Amino acid sequence: MEVNETNFEEEVLLRSNQVPVVVLLWSPRSDVCLQLADTLSGLAAADNGKWSLASVNVDVAPRVAQIFGVEVVPTVVALAAGQPLSSFQGMQPAEQLRRWVDSLLSATAGKLSGASDSGEPEEVDPELARARQQLEDNDLGAALDSYQAILDTNPNHEEAKGAVRQIAFLMRATAHGPEAVAAADAAPDDVDAAFAAADVQLLSQDVSGAFDRLVALVKRTSGDDRTSVRTRLIELFELFDPADPDVIAGRRNLANALY
Repeated sequence: MEVNETNFEEEVLLRSNQVPVVVLLWSPRSDVCLQLADTLSGLAAADNGKWSLASVNVDVAPRVAQIFGVEVVPTVVALAAGQPLSSFQGMQPAEQLRRWVDSLLSATAGKLSGASDSGEPEEVDPELARARQQLEDNDLGAALDSYQAILDTNPNHEEAKGAVRQIAFLMRATAHGPEAVAAADAAPDDVDAAFAAADVQLLSQDVSGAFDRLVALVKRTSGDDRTSVRTRLIELFELFDPADPDVIAGRRNLANALY
């Protein structure tokens, strides 16, 4: 799958709620990149949907490369549930790549909502299939409504819960311009500006920076403002794996700020 700024959220962040996504950041100017792309494509085909390969031409999609902080190509980053799990740079032997992919599948086994290991086609509820298709079509508003309807019927539906959180966040965060961070820095006590900046920072993978911004605001606010900031911070924590080091640190820092 070719990934650019337009489909990055759907094909990388949201898809990684279903299966691990391996992002290859490459350039056609590099023979090493082409060799690595061929090897990874072969592994993805052999694994028959157990994970997804997202190919990013950094010459065509420089903003995506910037999100990952790419300094050299090829760079490979694996994500699950919207979060980076592992990465490497440069070419790797095919046998080592096979072991690396197997370790990703082992680490995420049973934790995502993707294809099973049986090789049999997954039987999908029509409502869930419609929600997934709307997401594929980048119709985020319709997808959000469909997933929410599933959640209203089955409050414990893990894919729907994750999708509602992620889509709602993406719709809100992508409405902010990149200048949101500078605007919040210039008005550090503006709660709405801080919320917008934290969203933009999360989209740019500056997770600890986003959490630190809101923790600092908790310390400076009181009353309803403080409650609002605390609530937003907890909502952002829930976008990630509870075991994520940034989440653990963020929760600890929030507790210290409150007490």
